[in-house]
Amino acid sequence: MSRYKHRNNGFDFGDFEITKREILASVSIIAVMLLIGVLISSKISEHQLDANEVYNKAVKIDNTDLFRYGMDTNVGNAFVYGDLVAVDTVTYPEIGGEYIYINKTEKRYERHEREVTKEDSDGNKYKETEVYYEWDVEETDSKHANEIMFCGSVFPYSKINLPGTSYIDTLYGDRVYSWKSGEYVKVKFEYYGVNTQYTGTIFTDLRNQTISDNTNFYVDKNIEETVEYLEAGGGLIIFWILWIALIGGCVFGFYYLDNKWLE
Repeated sequence: MSRYKHRNNGFDFGDFEITKREILASVSIIAVMLLIGVLISSKISEHQLDANEVYNKAVKIDNTDLFRYGMDTNVGNAFVYGDLVAVDTVTYPEIGGEYIYINKTEKRYERHEREVTKEDSDGNKYKETEVYYEWDVEETDSKHANEIMFCGSVFPYSKINLPGTSYIDTLYGDRVYSWKSGEYVKVKFEYYGVNTQYTGTIFTDLRNQTISDNTNFYVDKNIEETVEYLEAGGGLIIFWILWIALIGGCVFGFYYLDNKWLE
């Protein structure tokens, strides 16, 4: 049942009361916050427009010869479409295969305890220690290639931000003794990796016979799709969602306070 009650001077919600003066004051808070939001969003829009101008002026390249020529002649900002492949590969012997990057995580099924509150048949509450098990990360290891090739040119591994890892396999090992719980526990090894070949587009600065450090790679996107993705302006939508949530939180906090100074 709702605890809301209407009163002549406001609304009573049980835990707190909202007066008509507080409602009027909150309108001012909302107006100020909206004004600040408009100012911030205009700056975000200006930044997005400046970025879009850079994208539109960038050179579009889709073959190895032009790519090499652009780096040799300091052509500047460019979208380049091509294949990203491993020059050398890595793996773990127990799973085989070839990868640009691979991650191995050891997990142990450890015993834990936590205190929980329960209720007996008479409605009396009491605390009890509960035992539960979950997979804890014990150790993580990773390997990566030394070099990668994009659009026919070889670069150090770190030049391009690779696509995210994908699940490869899970292997289970022998039980081991756990110093945490003082008992033998189950062990498993999870493997995630980055494959040896992808096709996609980069946006980078072609200069001094190379590309920018930490260049982003947009998997399975051609140049037109990458430009459209970067120009989408999703940051403005996210900003307003978060800003409206902040306004709601501020107004609720204001209502919750004891605002006797308004009387």
